[in-house]
Amino acid sequence: MAPVLLPILVFLFAAGAIFGIYAAVTYLPAAFARRRIEQRIRDASAAPFAPDTEGESVLKRQAEGPLPLIDRLLAKSVKGAGLARLIEQAGLKTSVSTILLASMVLGLIGAIAIQVVVRQTWAMFAGVGVGCVLPFLYLRHRRSKRMKQFEEQFPEALDLLSRAIRAGHAFTTAMGMVAEEGPDPVGPEFRKSFDEQNFGLALKDALNNLAERVPSLDVRFFVTAVLIQRETGGNLAEILDNLAHVVRERFKILRQVRVYTAHGRLTGYVLMALPATLAFVLQFINAEHMNLLFRERMGHIMLACAIVLQIIGYFWIKHVVKIEV
Repeated sequence: MAPVLLPILVFLFAAGAIFGIYAAVTYLPAAFARRRIEQRIRDASAAPFAPDTEGESVLKRQAEGPLPLIDRLLAKSVKGAGLARLIEQAGLKTSVSTILLASMVLGLIGAIAIQVVVRQTWAMFAGVGVGCVLPFLYLRHRRSKRMKQFEEQFPEALDLLSRAIRAGHAFTTAMGMVAEEGPDPVGPEFRKSFDEQNFGLALKDALNNLAERVPSLDVRFFVTAVLIQRETGGNLAEILDNLAHVVRERFKILRQVRVYTAHGRLTGYVLMALPATLAFVLQFINAEHMNLLFRERMGHIMLACAIVLQIIGYFWIKHVVKIEV
């Protein structure tokens, strides 16, 4: 029974470490931010009329992690700036050095876990690779999820802009209303653009920055329509209403496509989960038979081929069921 318990214990330890790092990356920055806000409120309440000329700045500051020097060096490189943009699009209040540190820690944990189970040198390098790539996969997943939320909330933001303009407000004031009343992530993104133009940046540049932060076709349509209207004139409220209608219709078609492709996606999930589930069950039924895969060279080759084929199958099914709308 001991050979069976060891992989389970290693898995539980690695899973606990991963969830702990995830919780630290996700919740600790928010907790620190709340603490800073509470401290500022207490300071303001204690001395409401004290001058605050020191420490105030309108400059944009990047979050600094446990390695500020690494953050500053990577900020000057293309890869570092791209990773910082990925973190910003994912909506995380963390830094580049934090992600890199988490990647190294997970790579070390993956190497130890795989080495304990397989006891092969090549498996250790595979564990390092898998562990190191996990934070970046999480960032991409978080960004994709946040961008989908933005696209779903975007028509409501356009309606609010249109109603505010019809009520007589200026476009920049309407953007401020969306920033105040819009949920996350629409509200914070419009808040950034609103603050940028309030601090002196041209509205064209602020809107272009919004299109860069949110890589969505609907946002590019919105920015293009607003900029053209400001140059040539026209009824901006009506333009925004038409754009909101187009976005809603596109989402309606997209949901219909997801219904039609549900069978293919479910088939892909089942086929991906079947080998791992079967291996887990066989480990309890006949552990000696399964251990041949980890001890013999032919078993290592079979495992490597199975993993490669699983990955190819996953991307193939994903490509088949993906329909651009």
